[in-house]
Amino acid sequence: MTAKRLKKQIIKKRLFTKNRLVILNEDSFEEIFSLRLNVMNVFVGVTLISIVMIALTTYIIAGTPLREYIPGYASTKLKREATENAVKSDSLIKVLEQNTIYLANIKKVLTGEIEHTKLSRDSIVATGTKELAPQEMKPSDADLKLRDQVALEDKYNLFEQAQPRVSQVLFAPVKGHITEPYNARKKQFFINIAVANNTPVKAIASGTVLLADWSPTNGNVIMLRHNDGIISVYKNAGSVTKQQGDVVRSGEVVALAGAGVQKKDAQLHFELWKDGYPIDPTQFIDFE
Repeated sequence: MTAKRLKKQIIKKRLFTKNRLVILNEDSFEEIFSLRLNVMNVFVGVTLISIVMIALTTYIIAGTPLREYIPGYASTKLKREATENAVKSDSLIKVLEQNTIYLANIKKVLTGEIEHTKLSRDSIVATGTKELAPQEMKPSDADLKLRDQVALEDKYNLFEQAQPRVSQVLFAPVKGHITEPYNARKKQFFINIAVANNTPVKAIASGTVLLADWSPTNGNVIMLRHNDGIISVYKNAGSVTKQQGDVVRSGEVVALAGAGVQKKDAQLHFELWKDGYPIDPTQFIDFE
């Protein structure tokens, strides 16, 4: 134990023993410069100088235009030109592929290798046939009489004229008890459905989000536009999961139910519109 302590003391003494560095004139032995230092000072000084040199070199390479003169480093202009050339080459490849396909099709036309099944008989005239004159293409008297008879039968055919107001299947946005039903006489063009908090609110059909925002009277509101002029409106939602312009599919979650404005219980306010007119949603959707 004493030997180890003695060894440490010797090393410490060597590190901190002060020495004197003297520069003398060779001819007159006159002292020009002297410096008192020890091994530890030399080690610390060399370390600090090395760190400063490394930091300075890194800054010059990474942050100044001098890096362009270092072999292996590409200049900013060269990188920009390489990017532009890559975009141009990609465009040229696409144009070349299109031209190749076009030339291949032209070759098939010239060599007669076209498949006859791909030709439209309505757009071509068979070789050797005589084109009909405009007078010959007019319908005959019997044809006109038959057309009038069919039009008259279709005019009073109620079954063919009857069409449903909604031509697609609508899915229920949520399942729950209807607390406020639709009432057109009271101008109540909506229904309120009681649901649990964080119940997923689903799109009744595929469509596009027209509006997804919050209002002080209706809380979180999301409005979807569907085919056939149908618009569905979901109000008093706890939160919305879609943004304006998003495309949604049938049954996709668009919001989460929650306590609406000035309400303690979670209720979904739902409206259904067709061509600008309100529709009773319960006629097309089963909510319970």
